[in-house]
Amino acid sequence: MTAKSPRESIAVTTKVVLPHETNTLAKLFGGALLAWMDEIAAVSAHRHCKQVAVTASVNNVSFNVPIDLGDIVTLEAKVSRAFRTSMEVIIDVSIEDRVTGIRRMSNQAIYTFVAVNAAGEPVEIPEIVPETEEERRRYDAALRRRQLSLILAGKMKPSEATELKSLFG
Repeated sequence: MTAKSPRESIAVTTKVVLPHETNTLAKLFGGALLAWMDEIAAVSAHRHCKQVAVTASVNNVSFNVPIDLGDIVTLEAKVSRAFRTSMEVIIDVSIEDRVTGIRRMSNQAIYTFVAVNAAGEPVEIPEIVPETEEERRRYDAALRRRQLSLILAGKMKPSEATELKSLFG
């Protein structure tokens, strides 16, 4: 199986926040944003593995900046690391100023997807080879996040988490 670049998995979508997607303060519902992120992350995961990819977990979501009614919101997803059958996808969310066109980061999320066949069984996927410095940072951090998740789930002993141990000496 041929390794792939993270850029091959890029998926981008742009939305306008409509009234039915907001709360009583005219801010985007967090659940609406989660659904948008899940959808674009699934496209990214599919682009990487060319298989059905199902959401295994939402590892982190940061709601840093409220998103207002009428805002133009861009979501960009990219696979940061692939393991045997699973992959981590990072979604960056930005808000575009309607007058200047300048985008500012508002939110970020990290999802994990598993590639499955028609029977729903996990299948192997291509590795990721990072190309840029940011991709390398995200690639390295993905292993630490995975090890932490496995420890917390009781699937890995802390003594086996080599990447985490290297952070603490």
